[in-house]
Amino acid sequence: MKLISSAFATNDFIPAKYTCDGADISPPLSWDDPPPGTESFALIAEDPDAPGRTFVHWVVYDIPPTIKQLSEHVAPVKTLPSGGVQGKNDFGNLGYGGPCPPSGIHRYYFKLYALDKKLGLQPGASKNQVEAAINGHVLATAELIGRYQRQR
Repeated sequence: MKLISSAFATNDFIPAKYTCDGADISPPLSWDDPPPGTESFALIAEDPDAPGRTFVHWVVYDIPPTIKQLSEHVAPVKTLPSGGVQGKNDFGNLGYGGPCPPSGIHRYYFKLYALDKKLGLQPGASKNQVEAAINGHVLATAELIGRYQRQR
């Protein structure tokens, strides 16, 4: 399984449009080749370089197995029109919150999980709740890493 974005290549800089310095909208993501038996996908985007702890920027789960992309500018709603449920990020909001590092270059990991079940969690679940629910149910993973440094 491979996770890509038409907005940036792996290890490249994330365009400001997708950060707190721009429109702060989610980047387009797409994937292919999920393993047989995939019943849903989950996506977690996080910054391991944040001061003190890994900072969670996006949590999406129960994405139907027929969906192979998240379009640019996913609205901050509980349930996505095409299916899928959004959790809370560490800004305290539903949906995507873009990179906004206090200093230096940070790495942003977009991790996609192919799962053998639908999680059934309520909207607004945390990364920890999703990780607990997917434990033992991951069929495959894919990762896209982007970087960002504020231009101030």
